[in-house]
Amino acid sequence: MLFSQDIGIDLGTANTLICVKHKGIVIREPSVVAVAVGSGQQKVVAVGEEAKNMIGRTPGSITAVRPIKDGVIADYQMTADMLRRFIKKAMSSSPLARARVMICIPSGITEVERKAVHDAAISAGARYVSLIEEPMAAAIGAGIDVSAPKGSMVVDIGGGTTEVAVISLGDIVCSRSIRTAGDMFDDAIVSYIRKKYSVLIGERTAEEIKISIGSAAKYDGEGALDIKGRNLLDGLPKNVEVSSEDVREALSDPLSQIIETVRSTLEKTPPELASDIMDSGIVLTGGGALLRGIDRLISAKTGMPAKLAEEPLDCVVTGTAICLEKNTLNISKKKK
Repeated sequence: MLFSQDIGIDLGTANTLICVKHKGIVIREPSVVAVAVGSGQQKVVAVGEEAKNMIGRTPGSITAVRPIKDGVIADYQMTADMLRRFIKKAMSSSPLARARVMICIPSGITEVERKAVHDAAISAGARYVSLIEEPMAAAIGAGIDVSAPKGSMVVDIGGGTTEVAVISLGDIVCSRSIRTAGDMFDDAIVSYIRKKYSVLIGERTAEEIKISIGSAAKYDGEGALDIKGRNLLDGLPKNVEVSSEDVREALSDPLSQIIETVRSTLEKTPPELASDIMDSGIVLTGGGALLRGIDRLISAKTGMPAKLAEEPLDCVVTGTAICLEKNTLNISKKKK
């Protein structure tokens, strides 16, 4: 059977990226689904950016949800519907039943969670599905020679999970996956502002704060941001000024969890490979790696050099695209 297209999917908690063989990245959308509830039935009304814009602003009849939670599928049917729309958009006029799909998955998920990802792609219409672990895809996308007989460490900080892995000779030597990442950063900011200022803010505001003034270490040009929220004392709208120092303090706990995960993975790394990492450095990928100063913090806490990959947001899907170009699909055929 001839295949019309090979498709790579980075099915992330925050964003879904899709690449098509020989075309590169064709879809970059938030992993959000807007659902209308009526007569006991759910109907998807929007996905991606359009659905994200509805978060916190929908009427009672429409709910904007994230079907991917902590790197795994939280709502199977919504995930399948979201994938179906994204893949259809990516493939233009090609028949979906003739597509081969490779999907990135966290390294620490269970067999049940792995099967849910596979089955969601099958339900979306793909005929053949292959899975690749995110740390491996991220390393390939970051330009690491994963087939070389030397140790390389990649830390992929996504929306729902942080993946830490040591790779050598084309395989993962040791790895850890924790459900502390970008979404946890947002939750920590919301919690901190609620406790310090008695003001409740939404996740979109927390994300704006993180991007605008968030950091893991002090940086030049630190400032403050005026934000709007609801005063928990009287229920009325209120403005507060949040400083860079506030955000850094808010993020200290989730950052400590990530650093501890990196340290524990290094402790399990064979000495020869650890020596290689000391020379080549820890490579940071994923959207969470864009947090200011996180490379300097990890380097200071581990004693290892750390560096940000080029285009960290795209490393996972780029690595998948490279695998597609080299036809390294480990295909799992659709059950009839």
